[in-house]
This record gives sequence, C-alpha cells and structure tokens, in this order.
Amino acid sequence: MKKFFLILTLIFIVSAILYLFLYPYDYLVSIKAKGNVGTINQTIKLWNSTLDSTKLSTGTDLSHLDQTLQFSDSTHIYSWEISEVNDSVSNINIYAKDNQHTLMNKIKIPFTDTNFEKRTVRTLSDFNENLHNHLKTIRVKVVGEDEIDSTYYAYVTVKSSQFDKARGMMRNFPLLDPYLVNNGATLKGKPFIEVTKWDMEKDSIEYHFGYPIIKSDSLPYHPDIKYAFRKKNKALKAIYNGNYITSDRAWYALLDYAKKNNITTTGLPIEIFYNNPNMGGDELNWTAEVYMPLAD
Repeated sequence: MKKFFLILTLIFIVSAILYLFLYPYDYLVSIKAKGNVGTINQTIKLWNSTLDSTKLSTGTDLSHLDQTLQFSDSTHIYSWEISEVNDSVSNINIYAKDNQHTLMNKIKIPFTDTNFEKRTVRTLSDFNENLHNHLKTIRVKVVGEDEIDSTYYAYVTVKSSQFDKARGMMRNFPLLDPYLVNNGATLKGKPFIEVTKWDMEKDSIEYHFGYPIIKSDSLPYHPDIKYAFRKKNKALKAIYNGNYITSDRAWYALLDYAKKNNITTTGLPIEIFYNNPNMGGDELNWTAEVYMPLAD
C-alpha cells in the first residue's frame, strides 16, 4: 500500500512539474466552424486588423498563425492551429499564454476564473461571433472538373491585396465598360478577373480585370487597356455566392479539392461575375463562377 501511494505521489509531482514548467501554454480554447482552413485563416487576419495593438505572424502554412495582443496590463500570445475535421468542418485550437504571468496563471486556472482566462474567453468569443457571422453570408460549392471557355478580351492590370480585390475592380470599372462601349467596342460576356500572381504568404495578388469583347480592327486605344486571347482550358470549378470582396474563399476550396484528388493546378484562379454590386440586394444572391485551371 505504501508503495502504491509513493508511486501515486511521484506521478502527481512529475505531472505538476510538467504542467507548471514545461506545458507550452496557459489556456486552450477550441472552436469548430463550417469553413475550410483558408477561409478561417483569412477571417482571423481580417478580424486581427480591427483590433488595437496587435501583431500577427503568418507564413505559407495556412493552418498556423501566431498573434500577439497588447493590453494595458499584460501581453497575450495566441498560437492558432487550424485543422480539417471533414470536407465542411474545421477545428480551431487557440493556445493562449501570458509570458509574464504564466506560472501564476497555471496555478490559479484549475481552481478559479482568472482575469487572464476571462479576457481570453471574451476576446475569442468576439472572434467566434465574427467568424460565424461571416460564414452565414457566403456559400461555396465545388462542382468539380469543367472547362473555361476561350475568349478575346480587353483588360487592365491591377495589383492589390486579396481583400482589396473588389475595390480594385470598382476603381478600374469605368476604364472598361463605359469607355469601351462609348468608343465603339462591343462587349460579349460578363466581367472577370484572371489572377496572374498570388503571394499566399503576403496575401497579395496581381490580376487582369477584363471584359470579353468582339475582336475587330478598330478597337479603342487607351494606355492602360490591353487586349488578349484566353484559350479554352480544363479547370476545377466552384460556385460562389456572397459579397465579391470575399470570393477568394472559393479559391481555397478549389485548392483543397485539388489536393484531396491529386489534381495539379496552376494555383491562379479565374472569377466570372454575374451580378453588379452597385444594384445592391441580398449578397447571397450574388453569383460568381470560380475556376482553378489545371496545369498543362
């Protein structure tokens, strides 16, 4: 019996030492959400941009982010880990720590609600509400393999962040639709973007914002407008419904689909827009066809 209690005591002491001095975080919050890893990654970044005194460290790995939040009396460090549960659900683990008070937090948290714990729960509840409100405003449906039609088109080149993609389109819209039509060009389809560069670490893109037109010998000249032909190409296709600002959520869904099905893509999406945001209405009725061309 004495031996049993001795072993039990040793186990308790070792466990306490591991928990107090080697455990890498003070508190863990877990969230489940109906969204893919890329969508959640982008939502964390957007939410972080609305906070004061924060710093977010990211890389090419979409599933991991490190966030530092500066409060008046302490600094919190959140390590975010996003993992896929199934095709429609992801799990988010947030490992929270306060380096200056980590030992005291670990001692108190099992027995009482500390200020650190309350602030962490309050902060991440705000994120959780933000995330789920966003997920209610978008729909992404992956169709599978398809083809994107060939077309002759006029375009302008735009550089922006992913989040400013729609703003870049709106800023350049007068260069295309009114200018082309008023100068004798005939439009032949819906506006689209074709991404030519995508830096996933910096969330920056370069893209052609274009309009299909009928080719002729008397197309109008403008120093910022160019003309090109896009050949028919096999591609993965998704249907996106929601505000076009966040249509990149479909990009990540297509990349996930390609990875699971061992399909090699260019990683450079094309979006075709079927609604005019200036007309307003329910954003869930806005539709975009999103294509991820297959690699040659």
